[in-house]
Amino acid sequence: MRVAVLLLWCALAASASTFYVAVGGLGGEPDYEQRFSMWVREVEMALKPAGAEAKVRTIESATRDQVREALDWVAGEAKPQDAFVLMLIGHGTFDDHDYKLNLRGPDLTAAELAQLLDRIPAGRQLVVNMTSASGGSLEVLRKANRIVICATKTGTEKNATIFARYWVEALRDPAADTDKNQTVSALEAFRYADRKTAAAYETQKRLATEHAILEDTGKGEGVRAPSPQNGEGLLAASFPVVRLGTAAQAASDPAKRKLLARKEQLEQEIDRLKYQKAAIPADEYKKQLSALLLELARTQEELER
Repeated sequence: MRVAVLLLWCALAASASTFYVAVGGLGGEPDYEQRFSMWVREVEMALKPAGAEAKVRTIESATRDQVREALDWVAGEAKPQDAFVLMLIGHGTFDDHDYKLNLRGPDLTAAELAQLLDRIPAGRQLVVNMTSASGGSLEVLRKANRIVICATKTGTEKNATIFARYWVEALRDPAADTDKNQTVSALEAFRYADRKTAAAYETQKRLATEHAILEDTGKGEGVRAPSPQNGEGLLAASFPVVRLGTAAQAASDPAKRKLLARKEQLEQEIDRLKYQKAAIPADEYKKQLSALLLELARTQEELER
C-alpha cells in the first residue's frame, strides 16, 4: 500500500505547485515575539528563490481568523497534484486531552486545525508543528499521505522550543542536503534540525526539554529516528521541502522541469527500493538499484547541459 502511495506521489510531483503557510504564534513576551517573527520572516526569505511554482504566505503574530483565512486560501487554490507545507512556530499547550496553538485572541485546537487541513485537496501534505507541547497534536493531525513533524515527542514537553530555529536553517543550508541532490527533503530537514537542536542543548550543558518526532504512515506514534526498520520516513524522504542551486533553477525553467521531475521520481524510487531491501532477493535488489542509478546519472547529465 505504501509503495503505491509513493508511486502516486512521484506521478503527482511531475507538474505541481507547492503551497507554503508559515504561522508565527503569540510570544507572550518581547523576546519570544521577536524570535517567532524573525523565524517566520526567514522562512519567507528562504522560499523566495523557489520560483513561480512556490506559493508562499506567512503570518506573524497570527490570529485564529488569519490562520483560517490562509488555509482557506490553500483549500481554494490547491489541486490534487499539488503539495502543501504548514509550518507552526510559537508556543503550544496541552492539557492531557487537547492541544492548542497559542495565538493572539482565541487559540486554535489541533482538532480545528485538522478539519481545516482535511479540506485542502493537495495530495501531498507536510505539517511541521514546532511549538512547545506539539507532540500532543500528533494523534489528531496524522493522516494517510500527510507527514507530521513535531518539535516535542509528547504534549508534556512544555518548555519553549528551539527546533524552529534549525528547521529554518535547514531550508537554506546546503549541509542539510545530505545526499547532495540539490533538494532538501522533509526527512533531511527533520534530521538536520533535530541534530542541531540536540547539539545546542549539549553545548549549553542543559538537559534537553524537546525531542522531535516524525510520523508519515498516518497511523504511527511518531519516531525519533525514522528508518526502514520502523517503517517511518519513506514519504518524508520523497517530499522536497526546498530546492537549492541548479535544482531551483531547473524548477523555474519550463524546458527542464520535466527532467527535474523525472530525476526526483528516480530518487524516490531508489528510496523505496532501499526500504524494501530486506524483502527482495540480493541479486534482484542489485539489478533494480543499478538500473535506477544508471538512469538517474543519465537524467542528471541531461539536466546539466
